[in-house]
Amino acid sequence: MRRTALCAAAAALVAGALTWPADAAPSAPSTFVHPGVTVSEAQLDFARSKVNSGAQPWKGAYDRMMESEYADLNRTPRPRAVVECGSYSNPNLGCTDEREDAIAAYTQALAWYVTRDERHARKAIELMDAWSAAIRDHTNSNAPLQTGWAGSSWPKAAEIIKYTYNGNWANSGRFATMLRTVYLPEIVGGSNSNGNWELSMMEAAVGISVFLEDKTSYDKAMAKFRTRTAAYVYLESDGALPKTVPSQNLNTRDKIVKYWQGQSTFVNGLSQETCRDFTHTGYGLSVISHVAETSRIQGQDLYGTDVGERLRHGLGLHAKYQLGAAVPDWLCGGSLKLGLGPVSEVGHNALANRLGHAMTNTETLTLRGRPAGSNNLFVAWETLTHGDNPA
Repeated sequence: MRRTALCAAAAALVAGALTWPADAAPSAPSTFVHPGVTVSEAQLDFARSKVNSGAQPWKGAYDRMMESEYADLNRTPRPRAVVECGSYSNPNLGCTDEREDAIAAYTQALAWYVTRDERHARKAIELMDAWSAAIRDHTNSNAPLQTGWAGSSWPKAAEIIKYTYNGNWANSGRFATMLRTVYLPEIVGGSNSNGNWELSMMEAAVGISVFLEDKTSYDKAMAKFRTRTAAYVYLESDGALPKTVPSQNLNTRDKIVKYWQGQSTFVNGLSQETCRDFTHTGYGLSVISHVAETSRIQGQDLYGTDVGERLRHGLGLHAKYQLGAAVPDWLCGGSLKLGLGPVSEVGHNALANRLGHAMTNTETLTLRGRPAGSNNLFVAWETLTHGDNPA
């Protein structure tokens, strides 16, 4: 496998290709780009210029963000030493507070970047400082997922503040220590639960690794991300059955079908959780786009690999049915639980706008959902940051 990957890499270089071998994980950049978690400085500059000129859809997206509770300058952080989250956040001891304070920190950071109003930068710092002074652990069954969700938003906020705000963030080192000691150990090892779990955990691990400039953790998280993405969205080129994560021992057709929620017919874009519901599937697709975007900013573009193909087909298939197409009997017994969420902007911009793929259903769904808001877990304001953004 290693020899095959090296040969493929050499062939790609000879051909002048810009893609990375489908069976190889990208390696950490020699120098990390900042801000570089999901959104780059060039993308922020584009969004800022559009908002300040009153252009749509960015001005409307910004207005929606600023009308949200997350942009409130009077927000009071709600940190705690131990966040306890059971299945479906029951019990919910700090789970919602942590996720939403992390989204609020990112929202305030975006507001700072657009307005240059230092009150927003200081509010983002207040939120990050409050949690870095308090939190020590995540417990109960949903701890890995909770850590992944909150851990996806924290580094996005921190990257913007640390690298674009010239004011004083005296406790940035303590915040980094929080990410390194409380968050990263909980997530970087991965999960054998439903695919959206491990994907969310790897999004957080990749983002945290960028902020910490931790090449070892970045490589480990990216390798798990590549393996899980291939096992989460099916392509016909995979063969008769979906790819699997080796540690799950899904070594028979029956085991695979059971893990895929009873689905036994596989088509391009089908997700391991399609027949569970579109909401959890949307989490997974969103993460794939976020990590691909971070990787692109860091110098290795995954959109030209199987990651991009899986994301393109995954968004297309689910957008089609989210828009109301009749569900065939072979798909989840003819019944789907819809609710994809605001998850298509990043992938649509990369694949349709940047690379020129025809994505009619995804585009229709994306335009219909504008301006995209937040899912109150880890997705926020992506019409503003990525909608038709050429940077």
